Amino acid sequence: MNNKKFLAAVVGLGIVTLSACGSSSDGSKSSGSKSVTLVSHDSWAVSKTVLADFEKKSGYQVKVLEDGDAGQAVNKAILTKDNPQGDVFFGVDNTLLSRALDNGLFQSYEAKGADRIKAGYRVDGDKVTPIDTGDICVNYDKAYFTEHKLQPPTSYDDLIKPAYKNLLVTENASTSSPGLGFLLGSAAKYGDDGWEGYWKKLKANGVKVVDGWEQAYNEEFSGSAGGKKAKADRPLVVSYASSPPAEVIYADPKPTTAPTGVAQGTCFRQIEYAGLLSNAANAKGGKALLDFLLTKEFQQDMPLNMFVYPVVNGAQVPAEFTQYGPQAKDPETMDPAKIADNRDDWVKSWTSLVLK
Repeated sequence: MNNKKFLAAVVGLGIVTLSACGSSSDGSKSSGSKSVTLVSHDSWAVSKTVLADFEKKSGYQVKVLEDGDAGQAVNKAILTKDNPQGDVFFGVDNTLLSRALDNGLFQSYEAKGADRIKAGYRVDGDKVTPIDTGDICVNYDKAYFTEHKLQPPTSYDDLIKPAYKNLLVTENASTSSPGLGFLLGSAAKYGDDGWEGYWKKLKANGVKVVDGWEQAYNEEFSGSAGGKKAKADRPLVVSYASSPPAEVIYADPKPTTAPTGVAQGTCFRQIEYAGLLSNAANAKGGKALLDFLLTKEFQQDMPLNMFVYPVVNGAQVPAEFTQYGPQAKDPETMDPAKIADNRDDWVKSWTSLVLK
């Protein structure tokens, strides 16, 4: 989630987003090391107090290597699997999971607390552990649509109407997790024979494609705080159903209503996983870290840091999520086997269709 730290770095909310080079000199490569390295996408974040509590109890110092958007991070992890940059990978989602598994990215480990994961998010086997969930959806800039006396879109069908020409920005489906999720959502909506025709219409209607979420949301989308500073001119963006709460929480002063909304008929359900990397130098520490990611303390810390929903029973969701960013009621979904069978071909066709 798919991402999602939004303005945390700007307002300094005590969120930990460490970087590590993963070199053999940092101690993480030695036997019995008390350092454990987490490899993730750029949207990893955790409260200092929560991480410090884990480090104190476990005795491990956590180092974090953020490696770009989710798609980029997964691809790099696969390329370096024989000599991994860390011990645990966090952030591979259901759109890319089969690629990671087919390439032997993870070794087996069933994390403690896995029995508390909600049934709808569990997976077969013990190679990965579900950590969070969220919905990839089109967000809209409320002020733009009010100013132009235009109803915001509510569905995939709306996005190809002339009224919304040149308004949408999305991420590259070959490099970005939300971009791929949006593609899969359209494939789930229109079927194997209909999604390409939909994207032809979307391209003709002026959709803009950028590399990743950070650029799309914080530089191109007029409804975000970052977009306003950048004088962005796209009032529609592929982001998350949990984006509006972030715009409220990080605003100063806080508005009484969210400045952005969600087109509920454009959502695709995303689930993110973590796993113990094959050939991890500190497998013992990696297992302890995976156990930590399923604790109630971490699960309840995630929503206001990474703007995702917990997957374990008993974890509470902040009131701001219920008020400003509820989960989609009827998101598009797709069987992981179907994603595995079609994803690469779909992305190849999408690239040829939309980017050329």
